[in-house]
Amino acid sequence: MTETEPKRPFFRPPHDEDEWEWRRRLRANAGTRLGLRVVVAVAGLVLVLGGFALVPLPGPGWLIVILGLAVWASEIEPASDLLEWVKRQVRRWERWVTAQSRGVQALVVLLTFTFVAGVLWLTFRLTGLPGFLPDGLTRWLEATLAL
Repeated sequence: MTETEPKRPFFRPPHDEDEWEWRRRLRANAGTRLGLRVVVAVAGLVLVLGGFALVPLPGPGWLIVILGLAVWASEIEPASDLLEWVKRQVRRWERWVTAQSRGVQALVVLLTFTFVAGVLWLTFRLTGLPGFLPDGLTRWLEATLAL
């Protein structure tokens, strides 16, 4: 940023264009604007940290992180920029995968499956098998996969 460029605000300005009237009204009032920013900051933090905690496990860890980032982006300008960057990277990855041959796409699926299976195996190895699994399946997993 140069000296002539105006400094970009950290938070969205009080009269920022917004699709949602209720958010415009909250931003317009100084008291509710602070409350909105606190709620957005805390909710986004909970989602981002919770998502990062779930990333090593199979499931929607990254999706929850991105959702938390989207919550932050509703009020915080740098988070909005980061969210746009993430969207561009996901689109780039999607375009790259769809442009590949079926063999490369199958390899990507196989590698993803192998990674998830490895994470599941390590998780069950360290924490034990869940108690809700049927006894027959538990015995088979213990004998076959050394769990």
